[in-house]
Amino acid sequence: MKKFKCFASILITAVLFCGNLWAQEDNKYGKKYITLYMGIPHQEVLSHLPPGSEFFGDFRTFVKGELDRERKTLHFTPLKPGLSTLTINDRKGKKLFEYRIEVRKSELTKVVREVRGLLSDIEGIEIKIVNNKVIIDGKVLLPRDLNRIYGVIKQFDGQVSSLVEINPIAQKKIAEIIERDINNPDIEVRAVNGKFILKGIANSEAEKAKAEIIAKTYVPPPVINEAESAGIVKKRKELVVINLLQIRSSPPPEPKKTIQLVVHYVELNKKYLNSASFKWAPGVQDNTNIKFTKDSRENNNGIVSEISGVITGLLPKLNWAKRHGFARVLESTSVTTQDGQKGVVSSQTKIPFLVRQPQNIGNTTQFADVGVNSEITPKIVNPRSDMIQLGMKFTVSALAGTTSAGPQVAQNFVETTVNVRSGQSAAVGGLIKNSSNTEYNPDDTSEAIISLYASKDFRSNKSQFVVFVTPIIKSSASAGSEKIKQKFRLQE
Repeated sequence: MKKFKCFASILITAVLFCGNLWAQEDNKYGKKYITLYMGIPHQEVLSHLPPGSEFFGDFRTFVKGELDRERKTLHFTPLKPGLSTLTINDRKGKKLFEYRIEVRKSELTKVVREVRGLLSDIEGIEIKIVNNKVIIDGKVLLPRDLNRIYGVIKQFDGQVSSLVEINPIAQKKIAEIIERDINNPDIEVRAVNGKFILKGIANSEAEKAKAEIIAKTYVPPPVINEAESAGIVKKRKELVVINLLQIRSSPPPEPKKTIQLVVHYVELNKKYLNSASFKWAPGVQDNTNIKFTKDSRENNNGIVSEISGVITGLLPKLNWAKRHGFARVLESTSVTTQDGQKGVVSSQTKIPFLVRQPQNIGNTTQFADVGVNSEITPKIVNPRSDMIQLGMKFTVSALAGTTSAGPQVAQNFVETTVNVRSGQSAAVGGLIKNSSNTEYNPDDTSEAIISLYASKDFRSNKSQFVVFVTPIIKSSASAGSEKIKQKFRLQE
């Protein structure tokens, strides 16, 4: 008997345990209550829907159900008011979902249809009835969509309210547009809490200010919600665009290029003399006399007279001379300097001369400077074409002659600015002198009895002074030194 009672208790316990398991297994399906309103469709997302699932229940009388298996979404369209049940089972008959659907008839259904028709072109919003009121909820991209929603709400006299906000994704899109318009890979634009932050490195202050102006151009107008308009929430005034850009430190300046300046001073002198003269001017000197003598050879002792005199210039004179001279003076100077720095070359010779002082103090020695003085300032205008601007001053003085007061110094001065390419020469200045003189018969100062003259004297002097400059851009000051060493046979 005791064994039977023990077996019965074990059997009852097993039955109760299996019943609990069956109850737990039966309660694993999802259950949900849905309230629908006439004219307002509804969507339900199914988290798990195996293939071959079947629909059961009396829901077809009150709602129309459509299943989108790709998106796992169930669409409900109310047909008439009432209560119904929708059950979804798998192939084995196991219950997966159960929906208790209540369809109500409301006067707000017409309002929902009208609002949906007016806002059909705005994406991201949902229109539903909550607590006997039409609610517009969701997130939009543009502030102008909020303006349109606000304008629609005003038409329904408090029957519709909005919970729509600006989508944070819109700010990210605007930040991408700002960054693309700035067009600098070193500048980043971020959207944080309704603000746009500019980060990165700008090349200059002007570029930094330009980036901030572009960002402010794309900033949308502020949106004031109901809490802010009612004064419940006070929004602090903050900068919408926060400029955190830094200025790129300027790189160290490149070393200035070396420029060699070769200057040639050329002076040409040409002299020509051609003279011819014919002169015949006989004359008698003042020592002419008459002398009387007695001739002893004659018996009658007659008297003999003698007249004597000196005649000069009896023979004509013919003179002819012709001279031709040519001289060339060439001086060359070379100086190496940097871009923008003045190069000076001076070659002077001091010529001494005596100057007599008054009151028998004595003579003092002074000097006259003769030579070449040049100042050239090169500046590279266009590195690609090797165009060089030369600002030049040349002074050339030479000994022209001597006088009792001292030496005569001829001085030529040239000052100009020209543009020359590297390796090319330019004649930057010149002076041409041309003089000629023709002389004919000189005045007769002699006491000749007869004077006959014929003469011509022609003199021609020509001189020309020209300065040639050749700038050459060198990689360094030592470039070209090997040729000079070879020329003078220098060895290290």
